[in-house]
Amino acid sequence: MAAMDARKKKSGGGGGEPLLGKYELGRMLGRGTFAKVYLARAVAGGEAVAVKVIDKAEVMGTAGMAPRVLREVAAMRRLRHPHVLRLHEVLATRARIYLVMELATGGDLLSRLAALPRRRLPESAARRVFVQLVDALSYCHARGVAHRDVKPQNVLLDGDGNLKVSDFGLAALPDTLRDDGHLHTACGTPAYAAPEVLRRRAYDGAKADAWSCGVILFPARRLVSRLLDPNPDTRVAVESLAAHHPWFKRSLSVDSQLDGLLNGEPERAVAFQAAPPPPPLNAFDIISMSPGLDLSGLFGEHDKSLREKRFTTTASPEKTLEQLGLAGGKLGYVVVVGKKGVECLPLGGRLSSGIAAMSVEMSEVAPPLLLVELRLEVAAGDLDGGDGEVQGFGWEQLRMELGDVVRAWHSCEDLCEV
Repeated sequence: MAAMDARKKKSGGGGGEPLLGKYELGRMLGRGTFAKVYLARAVAGGEAVAVKVIDKAEVMGTAGMAPRVLREVAAMRRLRHPHVLRLHEVLATRARIYLVMELATGGDLLSRLAALPRRRLPESAARRVFVQLVDALSYCHARGVAHRDVKPQNVLLDGDGNLKVSDFGLAALPDTLRDDGHLHTACGTPAYAAPEVLRRRAYDGAKADAWSCGVILFPARRLVSRLLDPNPDTRVAVESLAAHHPWFKRSLSVDSQLDGLLNGEPERAVAFQAAPPPPPLNAFDIISMSPGLDLSGLFGEHDKSLREKRFTTTASPEKTLEQLGLAGGKLGYVVVVGKKGVECLPLGGRLSSGIAAMSVEMSEVAPPLLLVELRLEVAAGDLDGGDGEVQGFGWEQLRMELGDVVRAWHSCEDLCEV
């Protein structure tokens, strides 16, 4: 018995002291190659959560896994939506990383389907699930996140049968886009991946997610034929489905939604509510930028302060961009608004050794306060280099040129005080 307890503690499982004094780990809910997921309960408040325990040594010893963990955390930090699994916080020790997440007690969609006759949801329940899936993915795409691994195993259900999109390990963020504004990495599950992804062509992440939705909903063939269009240029986007397809106009009342999912009872019509617009930057977003939630140091990344700067301003976005443009005339860049968002591109050569561009991201903290993030993008040929590549950029000169438009410059440490 003592040996068993020791093994459980070693694996990060139940038994022993609460995890970092905050969570009591219970039974294992599932496991993968590099992680285990446990049922847990918060010491303060008793909330039930799921804790994903990642073995750092195994991740570091496998090519490509450390960036996948970082992508998952970065994507989930951006997302606060009722149909996206919520990341509460990230904890770490010398040996392990712990992702504390919302608990979805209904299992995954694949398991739910396997337990049903003919392994198919009734149409009313399928509509409800798909409306929620489209709602969640539309929100993700509006926040610059393409999931890239949409499949029933990654669609979880809560105790009321509501959908929760999970597993953002293969997600693509805006800084993943190439110069052509597209993604190029072939990834995901082949059975659900779009043709252009399998052919290793440049692709639109949102359109690739739309194809995966079509595979999940294949029995509704007329709608699916628009999603499973091999041509990404004519494939319908998930964002337009709710507004333009009559199948989405018929939904369920609150009572019949749950009954339909579990028992297949007839549907009743209610109005479909579109996803709300993306919210402004909130306290969760700001706190998530703090060093306590920054995993980059765990994997030996270089000093981010050399590549990223943040400031707050009460000036309008237009005024801020105008000032950045004026500064560019002296520092050698021009402000450009393109597919990848707002960028400062060099007028000739590079901004400095190893720098291809500087991206600009603005978020509303509280009117009229804006948080502006400046991020140096390393040139493709210099991805393996060190921090010396970015040390030549004139941050101090930029501070001087921006002048009064800046309310205050902020490090990661003091962002929580904005």
